[in-house]
Formats: sequence, structure tokens, C-alpha cells
Amino acid sequence: MTMVIHRTAAQLREQRQKLLDEVGMTYETLRERASMYSLSMDELDVWHTIEGIDYLLDGDC
Repeated sequence: MTMVIHRTAAQLREQRQKLLDEVGMTYETLRERASMYSLSMDELDVWHTIEGIDYLLDGDC
């Protein structure tokens, strides 16, 4: 059976900010470093998670 987690847009924005705080970067800095392939594995995981959150927020979940 598949598990589905429901989050509000506000919860997603809060999670997104916590992730950025964890890596100590702004979104712009993280995006720039991702484009230059200069992220650690943990930072890359954060980047991919933020991309997923942004996808959900763009869909106005």
C-alpha cells in the first residue's frame, strides 16, 4: 500500500527554508553551486528536495 503525505503550501515553504538554513546558503547560492557541480552529497540532497518542493508549490498544491 502506498503512503501519501499531505502538506500545505505553508508547510512546504517552511520546510524549504529549514533546508536552506541547514546548509547555510540562500537559494541563489545553492542554485549557483548546483549549476557548477560544486555541492557535497548532503547539499545535493537538499538541492533535489528543494527542486521537488518548488515543483509542488508551482502546482499550487
